[in-house]
Amino acid sequence: MKFVALISGGKDSFFNIYHCLSQGHELAALGNLYPQDESNDEIDSFMFQTVGHDIIEYYSQCLEVPLYRQKILGKSSNQNLEYQFTQDDEIEDLYTLLSTIKHHHPEIEGVSCGAILSHYQRTRVENVCDRLGLTSLAYLWQRNQNDLMLEMCESGLDARLIKVAAIGLTARHLGKKLQEVYPHLLKLNQMYDVHICGEGGEFETIVLDAPFFKSKKLQIVDQKVITHSGDVFYLKLKVELVRKQESEYASLPPPPLLEHELADATKSDHLHEDVAPPSPSLAYSTYIPPLSIVDTPTKLFVSNITSNAGTVERQTESIFKRLKSILNDHELTFNDIQHINVLLSDMTLFARMNKIYATFFEDVYLPPSRICLETDVSTTVQISCVVLKKIDPKTGTHIRSRSFWAPQNIGPYSQSIIDSQKRYKLASLSGQIPLIPATMTISENNIAFNGALSLQHLHRVEKLVDVLNSAVITCFVTNSSFVPIVVDCWNHYADTKGYMSTPSWNNLIIAEVRALPRSADVEWGGYSFKEVSSGYEDEDVDGDETLSKPTRDESRFDSFEYSSVCSIANASYSFVSLFSSDITVVQKFLKGQRSHVTLLASETVPNFQFEYFPVRKVYNVKGKEYKYCLIVRQEEQD
Repeated sequence: MKFVALISGGKDSFFNIYHCLSQGHELAALGNLYPQDESNDEIDSFMFQTVGHDIIEYYSQCLEVPLYRQKILGKSSNQNLEYQFTQDDEIEDLYTLLSTIKHHHPEIEGVSCGAILSHYQRTRVENVCDRLGLTSLAYLWQRNQNDLMLEMCESGLDARLIKVAAIGLTARHLGKKLQEVYPHLLKLNQMYDVHICGEGGEFETIVLDAPFFKSKKLQIVDQKVITHSGDVFYLKLKVELVRKQESEYASLPPPPLLEHELADATKSDHLHEDVAPPSPSLAYSTYIPPLSIVDTPTKLFVSNITSNAGTVERQTESIFKRLKSILNDHELTFNDIQHINVLLSDMTLFARMNKIYATFFEDVYLPPSRICLETDVSTTVQISCVVLKKIDPKTGTHIRSRSFWAPQNIGPYSQSIIDSQKRYKLASLSGQIPLIPATMTISENNIAFNGALSLQHLHRVEKLVDVLNSAVITCFVTNSSFVPIVVDCWNHYADTKGYMSTPSWNNLIIAEVRALPRSADVEWGGYSFKEVSSGYEDEDVDGDETLSKPTRDESRFDSFEYSSVCSIANASYSFVSLFSSDITVVQKFLKGQRSHVTLLASETVPNFQFEYFPVRKVYNVKGKEYKYCLIVRQEEQD
């Protein structure tokens, strides 16, 4: 796609351009924001680097594309992590700039952004991009800082320190190349936790040359050290354009798709070319489950919402109107929804369903996480959701930038929403399929590789929200022959993460369904948790010891052929996975059940009053097949 590059003059904005070009995108224009008072070099913006703004004009000639500039008239008025339109905020100056560029270059589809770790910067660029129908390209996002700095040093980028503002960095470091200061930055990182790439504001840079500069580069002809405040120093530069020999430059290689520790998960002994014939449709597939509403102290579970309206659009609209009415009755809103399961009878209807779905979350800045798949539902659309009764402040992650990190969320859903209780955090995890993040295309590798890639996406979301303990994970596959392969993948993953001796390993459910989004062959989703110390000395909240503690009377589960319990914060909350092929065992357990239950079933259970999830086949963590799996969510107050 054609893109505009937001530049500050610094290394990150130019190195991201390099990655954009290496990914096959075409640079069409440059954009820059600068101080309203041009005599002011440093305005201490929360968002924009302004030191060196007086030499930005030269970059248009270096890259031979037009440069558009906008004065920063607003302030950092809205300092919330997730940005929403705020009058007189500096982000509205960014909106004005990109609107102007899009007017002159309507062919532009992307915006290059050099964000590495800053959610503050990323969310603001994404907000403006969404409003203008553009895609944020952030190929540095979440990269390991040492790896990234090494790449910059070896890439041929000539970047000099133009500002220092950290312990161990002084005026004598100004003007030095990245390659010169890199060893010192490593030392400061070890001694004082200084960010190697300057992500904590420790330093800023100015780029004089890059491999993709055309026939000109910059050369410093004069420099003056300015004391900004205390131990903060910057350079006032005079530069000139000088000619350089134009030549072909090498594209930057992308980082490996799989982290080293997951690479071995692609070597399953069960990997073969044979694919089993499709499993038969669910017996009694005309069964329409009744609406289920389960009200617990912290959550509202609304399940099996369907409609008999004629088209997928009308069904989706009818379902969400009914959901809105239910939420109103409980004094809740769409903003309170943590997670939604969408079941379709035909995945080719996804785009039509999603168009209507999106309208109900237009004003929700962190929309619910979501799992969507095709399975044997009797109506076109069936929706179930988890609603949080306490969601202030709302937290989660909704990353819409294209990067090497994990797939961007193009649709109206977040990667994760956090349920923050006094003693634990519970993160819902959207379904992850084997998309290649940089291109957003489905991996054409084998099922073992795709299983590892999509599981890595899930883990990176857990890591980003810092809720890392798996509570219950569901792996959906489209063919039963994939089951032993994803079991091998999960075992390798659990072994590397230290889960093998905990219930985090056991609480895996594998289900075969008809189809997944984008014709994927595997999808991972579920919930993870983190325990929060309440400050009471007699409470044991230290990791694995808490995981192994029992939840109430586990003898209630003895009639099931296989069971697994993940107890959180001394049984404040628990996920219980129960497997059986005996319908009488299932019905007996459900009789009088007050906790919320999700049933994954390959045969219909009549009059089931909880969330009903028809699947072709269902398996436990050992790959053993059962007819029924119950996921029971228990609260301490139940």
